Amino acid sequence: MLSILVAHSYFLRFDPKQYERAKPYPPLATLQVAAMLRAGGHQVALFDAMLAAGLADYTRCLHEQTPQLLVIYEDNFNFLSKMCLGAMRRAACEMISAARERGARIIVAGSDASDAPDAYLSAGADAVLLGEGHEALQRLVQRLHADPTLDRAQLVSGVPGIAGAGSETSVTQGASRKADARQPELPAWDLVDMERYRRAWQQAHGYFSLNMASSRGCSFRCAWCAKPIWGNRYLQREAEAVAAEMLHLKRSFAPDHIWFADDIFGFRADWVQAFARATRAGGGSVPFTIQTRADLITPGMAAALSEAGCQEAWLGAESGSQRVLDAMNKGVQVAEIHTARARLKAQGIRVGFFIQLGYLGERLEDILATRDLIDTACPDDIGISVSYPLPGTAFYEQVKAQLGPKTHWQDSNDLAMMFRGTYGSDFYRAVRNLLHEQVKLQGAADATDREPARRELGRSWQSLIAREGECRT
Repeated sequence: MLSILVAHSYFLRFDPKQYERAKPYPPLATLQVAAMLRAGGHQVALFDAMLAAGLADYTRCLHEQTPQLLVIYEDNFNFLSKMCLGAMRRAACEMISAARERGARIIVAGSDASDAPDAYLSAGADAVLLGEGHEALQRLVQRLHADPTLDRAQLVSGVPGIAGAGSETSVTQGASRKADARQPELPAWDLVDMERYRRAWQQAHGYFSLNMASSRGCSFRCAWCAKPIWGNRYLQREAEAVAAEMLHLKRSFAPDHIWFADDIFGFRADWVQAFARATRAGGGSVPFTIQTRADLITPGMAAALSEAGCQEAWLGAESGSQRVLDAMNKGVQVAEIHTARARLKAQGIRVGFFIQLGYLGERLEDILATRDLIDTACPDDIGISVSYPLPGTAFYEQVKAQLGPKTHWQDSNDLAMMFRGTYGSDFYRAVRNLLHEQVKLQGAADATDREPARRELGRSWQSLIAREGECRT
């Protein structure tokens, strides 16, 4: 039996935008790995960075636990982990260094580590898992259990799916980022300080939300979307198993709301209907929020989501310009976004749009088409980013020659262009602010106050349009 500390490096306090947003969730993928290692007979503890005050909390945990092995396994269900935020990479490297000083062996897994293992190996990690890495992790743990004194070369030799350090980084033959089709362990919820999460949510929002995942991955091929962990596979759990987990959370922790962290929830209406039946048979679901695609929202899907207890659905709308959507290889028509919004609204489901500004070749008329989409479809909320070139994507290959020293954002509020888009970062930030103001006005209850504000918003748009030529890169 090994003494293992399982951790992740997403410190909410290091990300000002998300810290102010105050919607923390336990690290699902990290907790799944903790459960898997514990099922293997090992002594497992958790360091949860999400609500930690800083690295001092980690150092204290490291001293208290004195683990033989540190496994930094990032939460792959947290979209921010894909973005290799600079603050989190530095935190992970400091965590590795501190564990190395304490004599622990270190294994690291996550999107950024898969894409850039050198940074983590140089900090002192023994091995980096490429992709999901469950099987490789189990083999490495078995080797350390048999002989904790193995040197790095002996530890990683012949194990596919990892990067190890030597005179130079080596990737083992047969390495694959293909996800394991078997379902991972249910999260080790008992390791989480659930009351601390409850207090954070109650204080900021007046209710308590927990997270789940009913699937892993996505089979669509949007040009900008990175797939460093699960590739292009969509691995869906049985509807009855997902319902059983939701009911377990309901009985054990009484959340008021569930956030499904899947890239695509449900996929087929018959799966959602089966999920609805199973939760109803067990006493009823917890109201939940999902992410999905506009082209999947058939009338049957919208009705099934309502029956299952879906409260809110976020669509990857991205743009109101068909030209931009086609350039992204999104596979969605603008008309389908409008239709999906209408179908969900008819079922009483709130709708959010994810919007992406600054995609390669985007012009002013495309931005105005996005403004028009929001004006006519009237989503209840929007989330906006600028296009972020992630390694391993077709989009990254298109712009990588333009990338300068800034290869990732410091935190999620950075919103900085990393390649030569049509406009600079300040222009896109101004567009973001105007679009958010537009949605806020659309949701305003007082029509009397709304009209003057709309006129002012129109003047702001005209002012921005008048000087857009000055903002071109």
